[in-house]
Amino acid sequence: MDIFSVGGAVRDELLGLPVKDRDHVVVGSTPEEMVALGYRPVGKDFPVFLHPQTHEEYALARTERKTGKGYKGFQVHASPDVTLEEDLARRDLTINAIAQDQAGKLIDPYHGVADIEAKQLRHVSAAFSEDPVRILRAARFAARFTEFTVANETMLLMRRMVNEGEVDALVPERVWQELAKGLMESRPSRMFDVLRECGALQRIFPELDRLFGVPQTAKYHPEIDTGIHIMMVIDYAASQGFSLPVRFAALTHDLGKGTTPAEILPRHIGHEERGMDLLKDVVKRLRVPNDCKELAQVVARFHGKVHQVNEMRPDTVLRFLLETDAIRQPQRFRDFLAACEADARGRTNFEQQDLPHFQCLLEVLNVVMQVDAGAIAAAQKNPADIKDAVFDARVDAIKQNFDFASKTIKT
Repeated sequence: MDIFSVGGAVRDELLGLPVKDRDHVVVGSTPEEMVALGYRPVGKDFPVFLHPQTHEEYALARTERKTGKGYKGFQVHASPDVTLEEDLARRDLTINAIAQDQAGKLIDPYHGVADIEAKQLRHVSAAFSEDPVRILRAARFAARFTEFTVANETMLLMRRMVNEGEVDALVPERVWQELAKGLMESRPSRMFDVLRECGALQRIFPELDRLFGVPQTAKYHPEIDTGIHIMMVIDYAASQGFSLPVRFAALTHDLGKGTTPAEILPRHIGHEERGMDLLKDVVKRLRVPNDCKELAQVVARFHGKVHQVNEMRPDTVLRFLLETDAIRQPQRFRDFLAACEADARGRTNFEQQDLPHFQCLLEVLNVVMQVDAGAIAAAQKNPADIKDAVFDARVDAIKQNFDFASKTIKT
């Protein structure tokens, strides 16, 4: 049998990037032979094995035949007579269809090296159209390799796939998986740009797609277009290395602006409430994990209110902390502020905006959390008085430690 390194490891080495995982294709072998050599089988849909020492993946060379709609409608054929070129032909993009033998020689039947040099994301063959996940993957690679562009013929093919309904067959888990990976790339806006250009965004995330072209007040949003603002927000979040929940919250915080009545534009009165309703549909449809869902809901509801802290009385600040559940979940509140920071700085000419009230809120939260609620509760003769007593003690702590004349913590 012959063993080849394939896919991302070869591509990343050619790009001068660190290699995280190395995958291999085995030509001329059988499952029985692999097991006899000590490889551990792990593949469910086709023969994949883990190396007994390195635990890297080794897959038998295989071909695929389309049997139905969606990305699961495939019949896989793996046997010793499948060639390396046949195996590489089923891959998505030419830059991922380069192999390297054990002597270091490149095998590049589909000109992936040339596309790396030309910075092109190009499909290997017409078989690309058989798997709608490849649209999402191409968009995700555009977000990772920010200097690469999708080849014209590949974009045309992706548009045809969308028009033929292939994208509609995607299962929610796979859509979320690819979107989440794309959000964690260095420039996630490029993923959504590609999905918009081919028409896929309107099918998989219409609530986001409809934000493009919706105007905002130029005084606060010189970029005007709400969709452009969202792209600036998620790119800022990426530039700061924020977590996936923060990036998803940044992506979805303004969904309500897509349903603002035309007669009140460019103002967006009540968009937070409308956005909450839309977000409920999104997280349910895409089966978004709880940590991402819960933070996104808090940000969608309160991202506007956070900027009003300088106008709040001590009791109002405390109620805001209680509404956002900051006292019970201080880390989530920090994530909430991170998403709001991305929102504030993801605007034209506001990229370096000073946000002292964010740090002020964290300091107020710290003061509030020093109040011994348990001791106060124990001192109350009537249990019905506990809630108000704790609230009053926290307000007093804010007053004692917070200078509302200068809006700063007393030192």
